Amino acid sequence: MMGFEQIDRTNLADVGGKGAQLGELSRIDGVRVPDGFCVTTDAFRQVVAATPSIGAHLDLLARVEAADRAAIRTLSEEIRGLVEGVTMPAELVAEVSASLARLGERAAYAVRSSATAEDLPTASFAGQQDSYLNIVGEEDVLRHIRRCWASLFTERAVTYRLHNGFDHRTVWMAVVVQRMVFPEAAGILFTADPVTSNRKIATVEAGWGLGEALVSGLVNGDVYTVRDDEIVSTAVATKQRAVHAASGGGTLDVSIEPERQTRPALTDAQVLRLVRLGRRIEAHFGRPQDIEWCLADDDLHVVQSRPITTLFPLPEVDDQENRVYVSVGHQQMMTDAMKPLGLSLWQLTTPRPMHEAGGRLFVDVAPALATSAGRATMLGTLGKSDPLIRDALQTVLDRGDFVRPVPDGDGGAGPAAGTPAPIETDPAVVTELIARNQESVATLRQEIQARSGPALFDFILADLTELKRLLFDPRSHQVITAGMEAAAWLNDNLEAWLGEKNAADALTQSVPHNVTAEMGLALLDVADTIRPHAAVLEFLRRVADEGRDGFLDELAGLPGGREARDAIVGYLDEYGMRCAGEIDITRPRWSERPATLVPLLLGNIKNFEPGAGKRRFDRGLQEARRKEEELLTRLAALPDGTEKAHQTKLMIDRVRTFAGYREYPKYGMVSRYFAYKQALLREAGRLVREGTLREKEDIFYLRLQELHEVVRSGKADDELIQARREAFRSYEALTPPRVLTSDGEVVTGDYRREDAPPGALAGLPVSAGTVEGRARVVLDMAHADLESGDILVTTYTDPSWTPLFVAVTGLVTEVGGLMTHGAVIAREYGLPAVVGLEGATRLIRDGQRIRVDGTDGYVQLLD
Repeated sequence: MMGFEQIDRTNLADVGGKGAQLGELSRIDGVRVPDGFCVTTDAFRQVVAATPSIGAHLDLLARVEAADRAAIRTLSEEIRGLVEGVTMPAELVAEVSASLARLGERAAYAVRSSATAEDLPTASFAGQQDSYLNIVGEEDVLRHIRRCWASLFTERAVTYRLHNGFDHRTVWMAVVVQRMVFPEAAGILFTADPVTSNRKIATVEAGWGLGEALVSGLVNGDVYTVRDDEIVSTAVATKQRAVHAASGGGTLDVSIEPERQTRPALTDAQVLRLVRLGRRIEAHFGRPQDIEWCLADDDLHVVQSRPITTLFPLPEVDDQENRVYVSVGHQQMMTDAMKPLGLSLWQLTTPRPMHEAGGRLFVDVAPALATSAGRATMLGTLGKSDPLIRDALQTVLDRGDFVRPVPDGDGGAGPAAGTPAPIETDPAVVTELIARNQESVATLRQEIQARSGPALFDFILADLTELKRLLFDPRSHQVITAGMEAAAWLNDNLEAWLGEKNAADALTQSVPHNVTAEMGLALLDVADTIRPHAAVLEFLRRVADEGRDGFLDELAGLPGGREARDAIVGYLDEYGMRCAGEIDITRPRWSERPATLVPLLLGNIKNFEPGAGKRRFDRGLQEARRKEEELLTRLAALPDGTEKAHQTKLMIDRVRTFAGYREYPKYGMVSRYFAYKQALLREAGRLVREGTLREKEDIFYLRLQELHEVVRSGKADDELIQARREAFRSYEALTPPRVLTSDGEVVTGDYRREDAPPGALAGLPVSAGTVEGRARVVLDMAHADLESGDILVTTYTDPSWTPLFVAVTGLVTEVGGLMTHGAVIAREYGLPAVVGLEGATRLIRDGQRIRVDGTDGYVQLLD
């Protein structure tokens, strides 16, 4: 048993999240917390240990899948019955009795569950366990303590733990027993806006009586928003019901007399006083809080405070400047959280300063937006790649007070501007750039083998200079820019002259040197090698079911297995450095988990006939040539048609010469990353053998510079590594915003279009054409089950998704831009595509029939 005065945040394992928070709250000067005590987790452990049948049921529960609702319901109900029926130890009963005597034996109490995985910075568990109000008398308090213990095993609590990866045997229950306050009004205070995430705006919800009426949704409360100690909005609700304490214990749902229903529950002065109190609590805990409060005799009492876990974290900076952060992940088609090693390596690769938040990277564009030249460049560049980002930035600018204008020349520049020098339309330029990159990667792979210890890190840092030289080579930039400008010229002029929208999309099918498109077609060739061998096929089906990565050596013993293995190994030699989220060096590569490719191979064997890869390329090439001939013929019939056709022919040749190279620099970068990773994992293995690290993957939670120091010193901070593991896990559940301000506000954009059909979902058109088909909503490419004619709907695609593109007829993604990889490959394969359609995987049902208009940029739901 522990009184609140004995508790602080270090007692989480003893009193659970709610109890630890109350102990901390009671220590804050000026915060009134109703007195109470906690029945510790030790008491619960003793009860479980003394009841073997509970342990047996927990063993059964550990083997249940999260989706098996019937089993969860049965087992959780049985465990609750066992817990509620236990005999409480006499020593515990005596301690509870003594504590109640100290606080007032006949007083009324709130008895609340407090689990060790509850009200945490990374998982709120809000509403998963039970609370009971106005409990009177020792016998009832003891009974409700048992009910709180049992609430650890409600169906919703068990399901929540299963979905969030919590072991049932590592979560223990304490119970808070707290004197009741009988308030005139009560409610909730969010010290950050729960809708926009703005940390400078506090939101107060208030209603009559106990706060349970608001929490349970019985009534809508009054809502006040406060900024800078000023109420900026008030919405007084009609509060027809309230929850009050009943005279014999428990609570009553009562009607509010008509004259009070529309009366504000708080005065303006009380609202401001409450928000100031909330800011004090927020400062103590160091992060925004969700606070339960009540008002009695004009005194504000705090009965609970928990961190708001749904807010996207803010980058840490040392000043109070207004900043506007733009997501890097939305540009790179990688919006998943990244581990520290991946973040640090990407930051060492990029030339722009980047800020970290929630396991993602952001660029502060406020300096660029402050000048007219930077603003025009920024909005123009981002407007082409992601209109939603442009609109969000425009929203910030339209407010007029967040980004202070400065004269041109005084602010930060936008993205590198200026037109690169012209480059001749010469295929040899592309082949030379690719050959230089290949030669450089081959040298790296050879030389890194001999490096170890601190010398390895010196070598990697030096090689990063070579990587950046290749990535940002002016000649390479000229080629990419020339391809983009030629495509834009074709689209603009052919629409003006012929009314042909997005003409470049058809003209850039099957262009040479597109390494990502070639990767998808090459997997069709591997399928051709495997297809004739029935034993290999049967074996690979088992591999797909089991997810076994060590299957390649087993293939050789099967009829046709040696040929199949050689084909897969050859593919991995060429493309095995790729994977989903490949800009994060810590993500498992195909070479490390070759079983990832097996479902894709089986899908290709099922959906295609032999020779499909070559036919696919040839068909795209013929379509591009046919489109070219058609357009040139139509142009020749126009006034000045001969000159227009001549100019267009030059631009078609130019775009086909250069467009494919767009994908190569990233391929070269990822090839180098994989060489770094293999060498770093060799070092990690040595550190594990020496006892410096627990496991090789620990290095993923250290920045490159930190890992360098671990290798140099032979010492690692295990607590830091474990803390970062937990932080990464919490980041994985967050959805990163496209635009985030230093106030914490998530600013969303809109397409602001009126041309889409009624009910259509608007996005960005990136590959022309219209297609109808079955939507397949795929969140993990390893679980894709696609058939010919399907339309792929997913959050984002990077190059690793390309093998799926050969099996579908259209593409819809939530993230993406005109020149991101999914868009480039969709055009290469001739797939109508709409990207940047927010909420696509939620708004479109798997199996639903849809129409994708990649010319105008919308999706229609047909059933």
